[in-house]
Amino acid sequence: MSASLDPAFVAASFEKTFGETPDGVWAAPGRVNLIGEHTDYNEGFVLPFAIDRAAAVAIRRREGSTARLVSSFGDQGVVTVDLDGLSQDTMSGWTAYPLGVVWVLRQMGVEIGGFDLYLHSTVPSGAGLSSSAAIECAVATAFNELQGAGLSLNELVLVGQRAENEVVGAPTGILDQSASLLSTDGHAVFLDCRTQESKLVPLDLAAAGLLILVVDTKVTHAHATGGYAARRASCELGAEVLGVASLRDVDAAGLPEAAGLLDEETFRRVRHIVTENQRVLDTVAVLDDAGPAAIGGLLTASHASMRDDFEISCPELDLAVDTALAHGALGARMTGGGFGGSAIALIPVASQAAVGAAVLAAFADAGFTAPDIFAVSPAPGARKIS
Repeated sequence: MSASLDPAFVAASFEKTFGETPDGVWAAPGRVNLIGEHTDYNEGFVLPFAIDRAAAVAIRRREGSTARLVSSFGDQGVVTVDLDGLSQDTMSGWTAYPLGVVWVLRQMGVEIGGFDLYLHSTVPSGAGLSSSAAIECAVATAFNELQGAGLSLNELVLVGQRAENEVVGAPTGILDQSASLLSTDGHAVFLDCRTQESKLVPLDLAAAGLLILVVDTKVTHAHATGGYAARRASCELGAEVLGVASLRDVDAAGLPEAAGLLDEETFRRVRHIVTENQRVLDTVAVLDDAGPAAIGGLLTASHASMRDDFEISCPELDLAVDTALAHGALGARMTGGGFGGSAIALIPVASQAAVGAAVLAAFADAGFTAPDIFAVSPAPGARKIS
């Protein structure tokens, strides 16, 4: 966890707010998707890793059916809700993430009564680093333990996804929750989104003298709106016209035929998914064989595909990628759903200051808002921390 995510701080903040000590503090990390963008809901392959920034929840159970929730970043103060009156239509704002998980668990028969909850997160919101999934996974992990529900990690992944889909209204796949729940220190999670099978892939950046630099462009995005849903609809149309269950069933050899069957825009959307799936498989093979220093070209090719075929980049993301590459990055790409958020660059540790300074200068010259730039490393998944 990030040094700024102090369990004692979270517990003390809970006690200051509610006048009691919590039953415990649970945390779940955000994630960087190393490669494999928009492939998850197409039943394809992804390769995320958990980062050392996380959401933490302190929780104490109480009598009755009333829940009280407060966050370190919310301006609403304490939000009070009657759990027995929860429905998909009654949850909004930041509380939709924890309450959505509670609603899903209750729908599944997990008996959750009243509780107090304090949320603190070090995952930037709207940066494409899965701040929402971090909250969902921290809450799901907490109540799974508090209520003795006995749900597996894969079941908790689906709890978080269902909360995101049915309550928040974002048509996301299982990538974010899988990264937050299944990750271990020093590894990425190779995930087959059709079977939900996963394996840990070594990603020992430190041993290779490398790091992942995140450039949060400050261009915020929201999965529940426009562009993300439109891309998903294009993929579904492509699969329907091609007569396959999902674009997972199309490979590079099938692209020439697809070009003759699809309109030009839909074909480009399909081509991104097909080639991105192959890039994920290639990245896993290269990491196993040659290590992280050899994957840069695959990361950069992924960005070009997202920029040109899927059209989910933006000028700020492109500038971050191009500037990092021009100043020594081995590879760079946007990460997350797109239309803003963050870019990542794989760089030698010794280049961190120079690359960061170059990106800041490029953004200033372009008249863009100054980005947040920070290094991340593969971190452990969701767990009780106090």
